[in-house]
Amino acid sequence: MRVVLIKYNAGNIYSVECSLKRAGIEPVVTDDKEIIKSADKVIFPGVGEAASTMRYLKEHRLDELIRDLKQPVLGICIGMQLMCKHSEEGNVDCLGIFDVPVRKFISDNPEQKIPHMGWNTISDINEQMFPQCINNQFVYYVHSYYVPVCKYTAGVTEYIHPFSAALKKDNFYAAQFHIEKSGRTGEDIMKYFLSL
Repeated sequence: MRVVLIKYNAGNIYSVECSLKRAGIEPVVTDDKEIIKSADKVIFPGVGEAASTMRYLKEHRLDELIRDLKQPVLGICIGMQLMCKHSEEGNVDCLGIFDVPVRKFISDNPEQKIPHMGWNTISDINEQMFPQCINNQFVYYVHSYYVPVCKYTAGVTEYIHPFSAALKKDNFYAAQFHIEKSGRTGEDIMKYFLSL
């Protein structure tokens, strides 16, 4: 199986690469369009800022490429947010795969710190995206922006209010949490995606 990690100006790709290697997969990290298009599975991970990252994707025409992919594609963290329509982070239009906005967390409660960081549970999962065993399990988050619960929601987490822990549409899958840092639960999710 050929698994590609899209290389772009976002951090944390190395930890996703290590997660795949633990699952027995040697991924290719590349921005080569032909290699990406020919992959069996594509992962769009990363940590970064929405506006500058979208600018990079457009300059390298990776935005068009990602939208047109037909194989299973998994977005993680900023990868998920960039797959949405618009982000309040930098007030930028994104890829528009999921027709839903990305909002900034706002709270008047000093105990609800932003960014949302650490372990939290995921519930109401879509079994086309996740194995049933991960329902109500803990996953790891670091984010200040969120996707509201919507028709694409494939899992829900609550912090300040309920938000989309994951999204699914056709061949596109996305997780706000860091699959690669979510321990055994993350490993189960990654294996499930690779088996699709």
